[in-house]
Amino acid sequence: MNIAIIAAAGAGTRMASDRPKQFLLLAGTPVIFHTLKVFEQCDSIDEVIVVLPAEESAGFLSLAGKFGVRKLARVVPGGATRADSVKRGLMAIRSATAEIVAVHDGVRPFVTVEELDATIAAAKSDGAAILVAPATDTIKQVGDGAVVKTLDRGTLRRALTPQCFRYELLREAYQNADVNDPSLTDESALVEQLGKRVSIVEGSARNIKITTAEDLAIAEAILAAD
Repeated sequence: MNIAIIAAAGAGTRMASDRPKQFLLLAGTPVIFHTLKVFEQCDSIDEVIVVLPAEESAGFLSLAGKFGVRKLARVVPGGATRADSVKRGLMAIRSATAEIVAVHDGVRPFVTVEELDATIAAAKSDGAAILVAPATDTIKQVGDGAVVKTLDRGTLRRALTPQCFRYELLREAYQNADVNDPSLTDESALVEQLGKRVSIVEGSARNIKITTAEDLAIAEAILAAD
């Protein structure tokens, strides 16, 4: 069984809104339900666990049926950091039946079914795989207020989600992790620390993460263009 953990426990402070960003409306529908719609359509995903701020759980459950969320297995209260929240979602999985775990940001509504399928398939083959996109800007390494060197962007990728792993591998990665470390911003880094290979699947730059008001405006434009 393949399970998705939707990480949606953030407060969205960069959005400067009185509502968490995952519940802001995008074309009249909360962002998180745009995201969940893709997982509903993906045959490679059997169950979904959503990690939310504890105070949002009741409201979310009341809306889940309205928006046709049928794969929802459970809602889990999030922690103080992303890593803590994802670990809580991981602990809620039934280990006896788990095969691949796909971790995805709740505010990335433009991932496609094809990208999900490809990343899950790569994780089944290799144990770990993440969706990435090219770095299109020239990237500088800096220090002390100055440029140290220019990096070869041909060898660089932006990490997107989903990030997919065999269940046992992700459990092992989290066993010794300091989940209160705010620098742990993705699951791949934890698996890399085990010395394991993480395969990449090339994804689309459309798979944006909505974190600011400007991102929400871009998301509206993407939907209008579809």
